This record gives sequence, C-alpha cells and structure tokens, in this order.
Amino acid sequence: MAPRWPGAAPPEDAGIDRLRRAARSCEGCDLYRDATQTVFGDGPDDARLLMVGEQPGDTEDREGEPFVGPAGRLLDRALEAAGIDRSQVYVTNAVKHFKFTRTEHGNRRLHKKPSRGETLACRPWLLAELDAVHPDLVVALGATAAQSLQGPEFRVTTQRGRLLDLDIEGAPKPYRFLATVHPSAVIRLSGDEREEALTRFTADLRKAADALDRSR
Repeated sequence: MAPRWPGAAPPEDAGIDRLRRAARSCEGCDLYRDATQTVFGDGPDDARLLMVGEQPGDTEDREGEPFVGPAGRLLDRALEAAGIDRSQVYVTNAVKHFKFTRTEHGNRRLHKKPSRGETLACRPWLLAELDAVHPDLVVALGATAAQSLQGPEFRVTTQRGRLLDLDIEGAPKPYRFLATVHPSAVIRLSGDEREEALTRFTADLRKAADALDRSR
C-alpha cells in the first residue's frame, strides 16, 4: 500500500542549522496545514544527551521552541534534580508540528495524539538530528517517542528505565537508549500521585546521568 503522505525529506549530511531551516517548509504530512509553524529541536549540536518527546504543545507551537510550556518546566525541574544541565541537552520531538482539536467554542486547542503514520512521516527529521548530533545517549519521553525509534512493539511500561541499545541503520554504532514517561503524564496527576510520579521520573533521569558519567 502506498504511504498516505510523502514524508519528510531532510537534506543529506546536513548540520542542525541547515536541518532547522529546511524543516520550516516541511509538508511531509498534513499537520503543517493547521500548525502555526514547525517546531524543530534545540540545543548544542554536540550534545551527549538527546531527549525526544512526542510533539510540540500549544505553547511550543506559538513560540517555535520545544519544551517551553508546562511539560518543559517540569522537565527542567527534574533535570536539575537529576544533576543534568539542561543547556547541554538537545531536546526535540518525534513529530515537529502540533496536532490538536479545538474545544466546542474554538477558544482552546487541545493536544491530540499523532497517528503512527504521522510519526513515520516525520521520522526522517529525527534520524537526521541523531546523525547530526550523534549523542552518547538517547532518552525517549513517552510511548510515541520510544516507538518512533524502537518500533511499534516497544512498551515503555515494561522497558522503562532500562539502558538499551538503539541500532539505527547507517549509524556508525548503536546509540545507548533509555525510555521513560513524558513529563505531561506527571502533570496530569495531582497531590501525592504527582509527587510520586515526579520522584520516579527524576530517578529515571538520574539513571541517564549515571550512564553518561560511565561513558566518559
């Protein structure tokens, strides 16, 4: 069966700046039609840690930067607690456009999970980012990010916090890989449940920090 969309077409052997410029005009799937803009990855192009989320949210879509909304602020808090300098992390998303549905009166845009087809259409951008940054460790935040890299059978519920290999075709060697939840999953909780989830999320990030220390 022919693919529904043409998919992303990044320039070959390009650095992050060139990839970011090229992604602005991406029409690899239909999400560009309603989104404000492409939200590409951000961070050092030689970062040792690359973190992948699902897609930009409402704030990210408006500002054009990844992880600058509520989930990003919680991620910052957890990274600091885990001893990871956010300024040294490259952060991106599996899908570069905001997918949403509007409320009945149209005054709010609510996150809508991207389909597997939309994730696959955007995957070439993510692989190009990996190739340009070539990190020591990739951390997937949530199921969409993890499955975009490890395949649809991957389950964060059973593989969470485990240090694994990520073997990307064409890469000089396997990347180290760790999956955890998306920070938005923590935000959706309240009270003691949120604090417990944040503690566990931070513990996963400490495992990532330890893995980076061991790979020096």
